[in-house]
Amino acid sequence: MNPIGGYLELELRRGEHYHKGALRLNTARNCFEYILLAKKYSKVYIPYYTCEVMLEPLLKCHVDYEFYAINKRLEPEVTIDLKPHEAFLYTNYFGLKQKCVERLADVYQTQLIVDNAQAFYAPALTGIDTFYSPRKFFGLPDGAYLYTDTFWDVELETDTSYNRMLHLLKRWDIGAEAGYDDFKANDAALTDNPIKIMSKLTDAMLASIDYETARETRRKNYVYLHDFFKNSNLLDFELHENDVPMIYPLLSKRNYLRQQLIRNKIFVAIYWHNVLDWAPSNSLECELVTEMLALPIDQRIGKEDLKRIIKIIGE
Repeated sequence: MNPIGGYLELELRRGEHYHKGALRLNTARNCFEYILLAKKYSKVYIPYYTCEVMLEPLLKCHVDYEFYAINKRLEPEVTIDLKPHEAFLYTNYFGLKQKCVERLADVYQTQLIVDNAQAFYAPALTGIDTFYSPRKFFGLPDGAYLYTDTFWDVELETDTSYNRMLHLLKRWDIGAEAGYDDFKANDAALTDNPIKIMSKLTDAMLASIDYETARETRRKNYVYLHDFFKNSNLLDFELHENDVPMIYPLLSKRNYLRQQLIRNKIFVAIYWHNVLDWAPSNSLECELVTEMLALPIDQRIGKEDLKRIIKIIGE
């Protein structure tokens, strides 16, 4: 029975989820774990260039794994002959590799798993297990979406998220830097959580987002930066019609630029430190960790912000 009256709650717009037909779970890594349990995989091929949290479900479920390398198009270097109960995991890097996902789906069919943590707007392909991490695109404490046609016959509890909101609230009131330690603490708190249904709070927040404005802003900002950097960027991705990028990946040999940007309060994430321990030291994957600048292009950013980024790098 819902209460009537009393104190007023946080008010959110009553809209719709972008991924209406997906399972709503608590984290992307738990979506991966759900797939492993439902499909009963014995081995998964994963890219060197991925977040260390992707090992958590594999270790928890005692699933064997093997790394593979990618090329400068951020596409797999080899085609693997999968056995029954084996899977191939591919990351849709920065929301720019949907065409590669479609080609891999033709090769591996239902044994492909697509990690769309960096590609919130990318459509899931029919029959292909696919998961999303919306907090990479929007201000959220947790939450994930999963598309699958194989369901795990277990009744799941619903998660709670009220205790994971501090970094989001601090950013509004006292700034991003004040909330950064809380952001890292929230990330750490998501480790080893059981698979649960998305919390009511995260569910409501996801139904309140203006997805179309965010989509168009990200695409427009990407194009603006690419027009300026395309001749100097060692990475070159075509922005296809339905691609909505997470960041603008700028690969250069000027790694000192990272600290210059941060000193000017332009925060550029690193993806991912753990890769330096996994991949060969002279590999492209290690180069991406140390040399690539993940320039922000999200829906909060306008043309003057982009001009400031360009100016600092130009100097």
